[in-house]
Amino acid sequence: MAVGCPFITCAVKDKGIEFCWDCTECDTCRRWKQHRELGKQHDSFKSYQTLEDDILFVHKNGVDDFQNVQKTREQFLKAMLRGFNEGRSKSYYCIAATVLRIEELRDSLSEARRKSVELDTKQKSHVLHSILESVASERKYLLKLRK
Repeated sequence: MAVGCPFITCAVKDKGIEFCWDCTECDTCRRWKQHRELGKQHDSFKSYQTLEDDILFVHKNGVDDFQNVQKTREQFLKAMLRGFNEGRSKSYYCIAATVLRIEELRDSLSEARRKSVELDTKQKSHVLHSILESVASERKYLLKLRK
């Protein structure tokens, strides 16, 4: 959350909790409910396709485990950018790293590496895009922001 975020103001500053999911009013809060409903349909500068799953994960496993999963996602994103970014795929890979499951990211990256050994970066990018699109299509993910 950014500075000036109403959720940070309410949760951290006013109530002294880490975030909305720790609040006793979480289930009845109009602002939090509206944010979650909008996240089911639209994105802003990041993808909210996994918002509800992320919230459930935090409730079940805690923030520390969620942060560990996010660090793993970050490592996959860095690998995609290092090996498969032709200069135009950063946002696409960011969304893929956010939306796909860890095992899907791992398997997609492994397959792309196997299939692109002798290729240049632009061709490697096409290979990874194709693999990610296949997974996304099969699982009904959207690898672009929903405006």
